[in-house]
Amino acid sequence: MGKVILEVNHLSTKYITRFGEGVYAVNDVSFKVEEGRSLGIAGESGCGKSTLALSLMGYYFAPLHYIKGDIIIDGSNISNRHPDDVRKNVLGNEIAYIPQAAMNALNPTQRIIRFIEDVIRAHNPKATKGDIYDLARERFEILNLPADTLQKHAVELSGGMKQRTVIAVSTILSPKILIADEPSSALDVTSQKMVIKMIHDLMELGYIKSMIFITHELPLLYNVTDDIMVMYAGQIVERGSADQMIFDPLHPYSKGLMGSIIVPEDGTRDVKLTAIPGTPPNLKKPPDGCRFAPRCKYVKPQCKTASVPFEELCDGRGSRCIIPETELREAYRNEQ
Repeated sequence: MGKVILEVNHLSTKYITRFGEGVYAVNDVSFKVEEGRSLGIAGESGCGKSTLALSLMGYYFAPLHYIKGDIIIDGSNISNRHPDDVRKNVLGNEIAYIPQAAMNALNPTQRIIRFIEDVIRAHNPKATKGDIYDLARERFEILNLPADTLQKHAVELSGGMKQRTVIAVSTILSPKILIADEPSSALDVTSQKMVIKMIHDLMELGYIKSMIFITHELPLLYNVTDDIMVMYAGQIVERGSADQMIFDPLHPYSKGLMGSIIVPEDGTRDVKLTAIPGTPPNLKKPPDGCRFAPRCKYVKPQCKTASVPFEELCDGRGSRCIIPETELREAYRNEQ
């Protein structure tokens, strides 16, 4: 086992609506990310992936609120630090975030170099314009962006160039962890491949130590990440290596996700796609027992009432299901 760069223990966060209701979007989440490795997070829309990403930053603003848990980056717990301290010393330096729709995050009235200056001077007020420009030019060249991009406005850039610019701005301080939330969405296939390659290049060159990659496209995670976690209704329901999660999912929800898509690596054999019935639960009042029970075709009476912990399995993966592994695998074989 390599050095653990990020350790999350029993993290729970919620949104508070204007009516005072709590939406428990991240519930008792625990996992680790080793240095030099990348973790993929998958799940349906609304399952809590992006909220988890925001929560990992350790910087909360309404309507998102911290409930409990630890976020430990390279041995330092950031969950109990003052927001001003987190903003100045953690964000950008320790952990960075590429949000969804990142192409729309650039202010069209400012030149690109201004974004770089703002980020660097927020952490190092004494940085000179010359030092900032040299660092920005070097980082842009790594991302195959010409130096004159720094003097342009966002409206002068293509979609792929905007996305790479946001990556450059987010990683300019060489964070230990980069969280990329659907960084290749809304891009054509060629631009997607380029953006993903650029992120991996930054890891190989040591500008970022580890990565968390969030996407709806499970086959994409197989080619991008070392390990994959599947979220459902604010909880992690299964975690394993990319090979395990794509070709041998165990949890009924993971199995259902993989059954609803075509994996190119499976070859050209005929595949019958299936849909998961029903809809995700209301996170204002999540159901007792297993949150997937109302949609699970393998459900048992105790699934709807018993507490379902996340358990480590013998093959290195973890799962949140009270149905024995042997029984699930037998049911899967009978369906083939």
